[in-house]
Amino acid sequence: YMKDKTEIKKVFLFNQNYTHGQQVSKAAKEYLARKRPDIQIVGDDFVPIATTRDFQPYIAKIRASGADTVITSNWGSDLTLLFKAARDAGLNLNYSAMDPGLTNDRCSFWHFRFYPSSEMKIEALTTYFMKRPDIKKVYLLNQNYSHGQQVSRAAKEYLARKRPDIQIVGDDFVPIATVRDFAPYVAKINASGADTVITSNWGSDLTLFFKSARDFGLNINFYTMNANNPGTPGQMGPWGAEKVGVIWNSGANAPTPELEKIAVAFKQKTNEDFIFAAHLNSMAMLQAAMREAKSTDPKKVAFALEGLKYKGPVGEVEMRRADHQLQAPLFLGIWAKQGSKGVKYDAESTGYGFRSEVVWDAYVSSQPTSCQMVRPAK
Repeated sequence: YMKDKTEIKKVFLFNQNYTHGQQVSKAAKEYLARKRPDIQIVGDDFVPIATTRDFQPYIAKIRASGADTVITSNWGSDLTLLFKAARDAGLNLNYSAMDPGLTNDRCSFWHFRFYPSSEMKIEALTTYFMKRPDIKKVYLLNQNYSHGQQVSRAAKEYLARKRPDIQIVGDDFVPIATVRDFAPYVAKINASGADTVITSNWGSDLTLFFKSARDFGLNINFYTMNANNPGTPGQMGPWGAEKVGVIWNSGANAPTPELEKIAVAFKQKTNEDFIFAAHLNSMAMLQAAMREAKSTDPKKVAFALEGLKYKGPVGEVEMRRADHQLQAPLFLGIWAKQGSKGVKYDAESTGYGFRSEVVWDAYVSSQPTSCQMVRPAK
């Protein structure tokens, strides 16, 4: 995208100080050097995860650098607080942070979310549970920060409304990227009699959890937010078959020819699995908004993005004007052997991939909003 945007001249990289943030920084520098060697990298900062409360010094540093563009992979409070500090500084396209507050009480005219909120994912999952009477006892295991706490709260609230017969037999939180052995958690889950786990864990807190569950032989359902993230499929292998699910906004085996074409081409080019529908939608809709506005001015583009509809590879999506939350289909993928029904493509060369068990239309996961949008004068 930036290859053709000659007005982008100075880029500031701003990421959380862990593996993913470091990878984004490294890739951005490498790919820009190859595709846009004229672009200056005027900053490359890292912040500790969920520790910084005041991002004004970073905003001041970004402004002082003369940057016209920021690339960030931040999520959670590190994205929310960055947006708060930068609220009137420019356009913020969010493709990963799931905090419901960003499209409710903390909504901003300058912020657009292209990824489902945590509540949207849980809304879809608990709707699925309504057709699964065999699910009777659920254990909640999440990381101890805002996102994990939001998933726990939403799961309890929505299950009470849709499946009041389900017992919540556990509700544990783990410190982020700290636990190296999840065997005690697995033993606790087993002892609870749970037949299903709901977890929003990611990174090592998901892969190590799966390792402990596999080693123990815990053969129950696992519904996740991130089991398709790089490095995680390789940890599941045969053990995860028909057990592990992921709620996502796309899938390599999703029943749309357009998405299949993109996923196959991406795999051939990068040798990585395509899980980036939010990124694709954000760039395509940004381009459409710029064309509609006949401008790259952030305010004009923001007004053009509001209410914009786009027919993309996962179907028609819409940027809801009321709160700037993308309304789009969601997918439930179930880990299964390649070659079985619905699994044409595997993940990470494991011989297993995610079958599209359910495709939810946008209205299924859509949430009400309390956003009172304050808009600038046109």
